[in-house]
Amino acid sequence: MSENTVIFQRDYQWMIFTGLMLCFALTTLLIGSFKKKLPRDQGRKFAVEGALSEGKARGAGLIFVSVFTVISAICYVRSLEVALYLVLIMASMLTGYFDDAAEKPWGEWKKGILDLVISGGIAATYIVFNGTEVNMALLGFSFEMPIWLYAILATGLVWMMINVTNCTDGVDGLSSSLVITVLASFAVMNGIRAYNCPELTYMAFYFIACLLGYLLFNSTPSIVLMGDAGSRAMGTLIAVLALLSRDPFMVLIFALVIILDGGLGLLKLFLARTIKLKILKNTRTPLHDHVRKVMGWSNTQCVFRFVIIQIVISAAALWFVG
Repeated sequence: MSENTVIFQRDYQWMIFTGLMLCFALTTLLIGSFKKKLPRDQGRKFAVEGALSEGKARGAGLIFVSVFTVISAICYVRSLEVALYLVLIMASMLTGYFDDAAEKPWGEWKKGILDLVISGGIAATYIVFNGTEVNMALLGFSFEMPIWLYAILATGLVWMMINVTNCTDGVDGLSSSLVITVLASFAVMNGIRAYNCPELTYMAFYFIACLLGYLLFNSTPSIVLMGDAGSRAMGTLIAVLALLSRDPFMVLIFALVIILDGGLGLLKLFLARTIKLKILKNTRTPLHDHVRKVMGWSNTQCVFRFVIIQIVISAAALWFVG
């Protein structure tokens, strides 16, 4: 190993450390200072204990996603590709924030079209800079996917993660804790493989630091909510890291609990509207409502048990990847 390589690695470690500390400190400071100026939550009529959120500060995602973006730009951005990802993550956050702040919530079509534009932008950015090779870590082989197919699947991946992560945000500390687990899993996988993407590592750890700062205010009983501004950006970032890992199918394992919790409700709605098929009639969705209302779990039990399940699944997958 050359002396220049050692110096680069030390500088890289210090950038990660400095950015991580800044993300945590600034998120904590800014949420504490500006929480009274954020929009107020109106409560969720059909959600379990949805009325308890009424009047709480909502839209903290505006703060921690902005901190993540600014610190990333200052401490690490070295390519147009990463800059474009950060712009699109911010765009995802802003669509959620303006929807939160609007007197009348945006319609499904408006949000769906904006999601599609952001998702397509991320997919196109990745393909232009990286191509369409897919590495199947668990199966031990890689292959080149046709551009048209990769573009469709990558766009669908981003769209899916935006929406399922958004649906998971309904219990104090749940979505952010699960996302921390997902981001950490991708970062660990990135570190133990021969192919290493530094951008993946720094984005994962910077965002984790921001979420930890947010959790100081969102742990049960919460005083601040992230709103769509935070949940949509989290889903977008998960999709970006899945693509950068070059093994996007691993998101089905690392984010399995999020996908099941938020995705089953979307699937039920889609099937009911399109082919009039009603499934899971005795299961409330999102699943975090089912376990609290039907199975009697407390909010704390829901968060801990969901996170523990995801950690076990991710750890098992990482064992085989390593």
